[in-house]
Amino acid sequence: MPSLRKHIDRFLEGAAPKVPRRELTHLERLALVRRHGDFSLAYSTAVQQKLSYFSDGDGYIAFGSKMKHHFALGDPVVDPSERPGYIKRFVEAAGGPWFVQVSAATAKVLAGLGYQVNRLGVDTRLQLPAHDFSGKRNETVRYSERWLAKKGFTFAEDRKNMLLDEVSRLSENWRGERIVKRWEMGFLNRPFADHLGADMRRFVLHGPDGALVAILDFDPLFSDGKVIGYTTAFKRKHVDATPHAEIGLTKFAVDRFREEGISVVTLGLSPLLDVEPSGFAESSFWRGAFQRAYESPWVNRSRFNLQGQAAFKRRFHGLEEPTYIAFRKGTLMEMLGLLRLIKAI
Repeated sequence: MPSLRKHIDRFLEGAAPKVPRRELTHLERLALVRRHGDFSLAYSTAVQQKLSYFSDGDGYIAFGSKMKHHFALGDPVVDPSERPGYIKRFVEAAGGPWFVQVSAATAKVLAGLGYQVNRLGVDTRLQLPAHDFSGKRNETVRYSERWLAKKGFTFAEDRKNMLLDEVSRLSENWRGERIVKRWEMGFLNRPFADHLGADMRRFVLHGPDGALVAILDFDPLFSDGKVIGYTTAFKRKHVDATPHAEIGLTKFAVDRFREEGISVVTLGLSPLLDVEPSGFAESSFWRGAFQRAYESPWVNRSRFNLQGQAAFKRRFHGLEEPTYIAFRKGTLMEMLGLLRLIKAI
């Protein structure tokens, strides 16, 4: 059956609109991200495998293809003034592709091209140094850090990939308790790697016995060649870890970034959270479907814990910025293609 499915996928992808692709090298993509990668998904678009690139060499739109349809990932990685033109050219070349997890600025351009634009969820932004963990509303976050220190846990940063064997074992342990164990999601989230990529940061928590309990990896955000912020890329913790582990480690990392003069930390997408009217022409069908999926006990229990992820990020009281999904034809077949691309089904 898997081989038949792959054969059908190849057949359908062969029938998709022929988009001009540019074979950008890994170093070329990273160079463009360092110039223009100021949004949460930018770094992932450069390092994730199995993506294609629509590019003229000065920037790119990363996209994936499934079941005869093309899906752009995030905003264009190019100078912001050039993004509207990139979007228009890609729409023309790709025959009305979908755009997934894009900003309000990209959504506005697409709305002007006749797209329907729905909210996909929110990305949580901690603006530094103004955002800190003082005040009553952050008491639970401070308590987690104090509890861990009192019990003998230790925080650190691993900047030299010194713990690869421990990280690998911890990741395997973590995967054993996931809702879906056989594979990791893709496209919106790239697969986890034990080894850090260029410019990534890794923070670790060790237990009183010295064993690795949790890790937290961050992707960089750039502007004009400089790191301006970080976004949460991967989290792993032991299945028996205290609930304080992830909270305390996140606070530790954000505090280090603030001390370094970093201007922003984003916690990534909370899928389908607060899917209210987008303010653009949109599909009421998909808005209702997204809302029902977020509230569904079955989805949260057996597919993906949407509510749990959103609740964790809301502990940090950041600014919740809407992200969007846009399409000209929002058919069930195209949605099925997207769900298969992100490996949700």
